[in-house]
Amino acid sequence: MQLIGMLDSPYVRRIAVSLQLLGLPFEHRSVSVFRGFDEFSRINPVVKAPTLVCDDGTVLMDSTLILQYAEGLAGVRRSLMPTGAAERQHALRVIGLALAGCEKTVQIVYEHGLRPAEKVHAPWLARITAQALAAYGALEEELARRPPAADSASIDQAGVTAAVVWHFTQSMLPQVVPAKDFPVLQAFTARAEQMAQFRAAPHGDGTYPV
Repeated sequence: MQLIGMLDSPYVRRIAVSLQLLGLPFEHRSVSVFRGFDEFSRINPVVKAPTLVCDDGTVLMDSTLILQYAEGLAGVRRSLMPTGAAERQHALRVIGLALAGCEKTVQIVYEHGLRPAEKVHAPWLARITAQALAAYGALEEELARRPPAADSASIDQAGVTAAVVWHFTQSMLPQVVPAKDFPVLQAFTARAEQMAQFRAAPHGDGTYPV
């Protein structure tokens, strides 16, 4: 399998960390959707990161759908999703909150980085900032209520996604989402980032080693 996309994307990074935890070997190609648009379009004309090129050449996209495929490949060896109904419900809530916070972070970054300053719409920016803070506030409460595992044998997809997304937000918008206001999330992510699977796929423009 080939994972296409840069590790500065939290969506790409959650796949890179998860594939390792699931014991699924892959090759990583660090191609930018911006600087490498033409190269990326030859792999996937939609130019969406992450893209996964399966062993038979089938191209998949969207991190959540790729993870569903990966879970199927891993089979009974390992799953990052709880099997019990209550545990799965909690995991899905955490993942949903983390992805919502991530989505709003990306929107804020794009609003500042891609739109001309004179065209930044202040009410829209205020709205998505409030949504990001609401998502991370609820995520903080969930992690405080039920602390997640931060070791290779026990971490689940909720933990992977929460840690990857929080690291991304702190890398991009520390002034908008202050770490001091989310101590549980900050401490958990610090522990998760020490795991071998996270260190092997660090946030940035590097490439996961085969």
